[in-house]
Amino acid sequence: QVRLVESGGGLVQAGGSLRISCVLSGGRIRINAMEWYRQAVGEGRKLVARLTSGGATTYADAVKGRFTAARDSAESTPYLQMSSLTPEDTAVYYCHGEIEDILPNGGIDEFDIWGQGTQVTVSA
Repeated sequence: QVRLVESGGGLVQAGGSLRISCVLSGGRIRINAMEWYRQAVGEGRKLVARLTSGGATTYADAVKGRFTAARDSAESTPYLQMSSLTPEDTAVYYCHGEIEDILPNGGIDEFDIWGQGTQVTVSA
């Protein structure tokens, strides 16, 4: 069974940095795209960043210039590097993957998957 788990997040002071990695397990996985969403208390879930398999990135206006989506060179794990954090960035952050699972029979199962979320809290 394919699983997506966020690692990182936590508590940081305003101006600080955090990284959220999205770790997939449980299959022979190809990542077509990885997205990061966030949901603050009392608000809906909002797209923060998107990273495609080709390396293209898009960002919400609220995080442009402060957040960077990329894949680490060692494991090709997608991550969101967040810098110059403000209290307005406080939210639960979710990874959302558009993936392909290569089946034992050679077939491909395409689907999207959500992580369980990780809390990011930025203190003033």
